[in-house]
Amino acid sequence: MSSSSGRLSRRKDLHDGRALWHDSPKRTVRTRTLRDGEAFEIVIIGGGISGAITALVLAAAGHEVAVVDRRAPGEGSTVASTAMIQFEIDTPLRELSSQIGKHDATRAYHRSARAVRDLAELIETHAIDAAWADRDALYLAGNEIGARGLAMEAEARRAIGLPSEFLNKSLVRQRFGFDVTGAILSSGSAEIDPARTSAECLRAAQRLGATVISPCAISGIESGSGGVTLETEDGKTLSCRKVVVATGYEVIGGLPRDAFDIVSSWAIATTPIAADRIWPTRCLIWEAADPYLYLRATRDNRILAGGEDSGLLDPKRRAAAVPAKSEKLIRKVRRLLSMPDLEIDYAWAGAFADSPTGLPVFRELPTHRGVFAILGCGGNGITFSMIAADVVKAWVRGRRDPDADLFLGR
Repeated sequence: MSSSSGRLSRRKDLHDGRALWHDSPKRTVRTRTLRDGEAFEIVIIGGGISGAITALVLAAAGHEVAVVDRRAPGEGSTVASTAMIQFEIDTPLRELSSQIGKHDATRAYHRSARAVRDLAELIETHAIDAAWADRDALYLAGNEIGARGLAMEAEARRAIGLPSEFLNKSLVRQRFGFDVTGAILSSGSAEIDPARTSAECLRAAQRLGATVISPCAISGIESGSGGVTLETEDGKTLSCRKVVVATGYEVIGGLPRDAFDIVSSWAIATTPIAADRIWPTRCLIWEAADPYLYLRATRDNRILAGGEDSGLLDPKRRAAAVPAKSEKLIRKVRRLLSMPDLEIDYAWAGAFADSPTGLPVFRELPTHRGVFAILGCGGNGITFSMIAADVVKAWVRGRRDPDADLFLGR
């Protein structure tokens, strides 16, 4: 096997403003510096929540794992997440069925639902302090899908065994107080603190023997039949049998560029309000609209909301847009919740990948033997991280996850 070499993407600003999770407790992870010439079985590039979950899954399976990150772990895209853990993919089941076929769409939705359960089990097994809370999800009719479309979507989900109930305008108003034409209510979702969860997963992996190295900026990869050699920006090297690239928006070359786009999103968190003002059941809320809105409550009774996505990627322009985007978001939240007194306490922007199907991209790079990239897409990044960890574990062991073909990038 001939060797191949390449370079990672350049460093990028993954978020702007002050995210709520910057102030999360228990975010510090013990790290050390790299010693030139070190060798490991598996190196994970990226210490955010995708890399952290993967590290824990692999370490728990008995593998020797090192996580390297150019930043402090969890300081990239993870702190920009709104951490709504849902089985519902951004692309509705009926639309996904028309794109990839009903059989594969059903597999994708069932695997996503299983991933939420698997993540809950991982958190419980390793005593992860994730601030996890089980939640329902409420999908509101909007300008993309109206009440009739949501009724058909709910029926399609029920037909494949997923818990979804259509609520007409009267029921939505009666049960939640929202003035919309209809909604889908589904169980099987959750919310977490992403920064704390990421750090806790890394600490749990360390207890199982994993190593976390930071700061360590990987600038080059050379792979061949003998394994993979990584070169750092300061001229050091480390070698391993396998590499997992979990760098999020700092996408490594070699992934099919027509499989995803990079999108900017904005988010806010309000000042805390009285607990009895939160909507019934504290369910996760998202809209079938463009531009769309999604929101949840936090443990300390803030309203956390996001949306207003766009293709704006220049970091300076994205950061400059935070005030205007934040005002749009708070106006939408005030109107939906009939709470004109809500005030913004945190406001930030971040970037994420988006694919035509809403499905993530997990694949070995065709140009780099022994190098596997995981790229979550859409609003299900953390749910997809759990799937990625399982797909990677199978790959490391020379096997193929039964659903791996769904996530190659279409």
